[in-house]
Amino acid sequence: MIRDGFERFLFASRFLLTPLYFILAISLLGLLAKAGLHVYDMVSRLADLSDEKVLLSVLAVVDMTLSASLVVIVFISGYTNFVSPVEMRPGDGRPHWIAEIDFGELKLKLMASIVAISAIKLLEGFMDVAHESDRELAWLVGIHLTFVVSAVLLAVADRLGHRSRTTPDHGVEGV
Repeated sequence: MIRDGFERFLFASRFLLTPLYFILAISLLGLLAKAGLHVYDMVSRLADLSDEKVLLSVLAVVDMTLSASLVVIVFISGYTNFVSPVEMRPGDGRPHWIAEIDFGELKLKLMASIVAISAIKLLEGFMDVAHESDRELAWLVGIHLTFVVSAVLLAVADRLGHRSRTTPDHGVEGV
């Protein structure tokens, strides 16, 4: 009896995640505003900017966009996986991958987004090499390589995990 009540409490406490997902959704406004400021700054000084500076401004907007996409992946798939499934109806305009993504796929999507963001930061560093020290560039490369290796290892582990859960003759989860 106590155990059942405790388990019901623990299971119901997943709804405490809801305000956190809401806050993440609101944080998109900050990313949108920052990207807008980058575009405004670039357009207002366009005549004075070199091609490299324009490209750096565009890369900053790409970085903001990838970061915003990462936030969306986290709050939508996190809500769906941990709080409550999102009801999908034909023609509702919602991306249907939301209902189909599992936790392993979520981890891979997050790592892919982090690797992409890291690659943009690395590209920004090399585009502005005159203002970056060798040490800063080495850190950017090292961090990016760490993310890439982590993503590859996570993908390999996920793939091996899926193989071990199915048997070759029946395709049924093993014990």
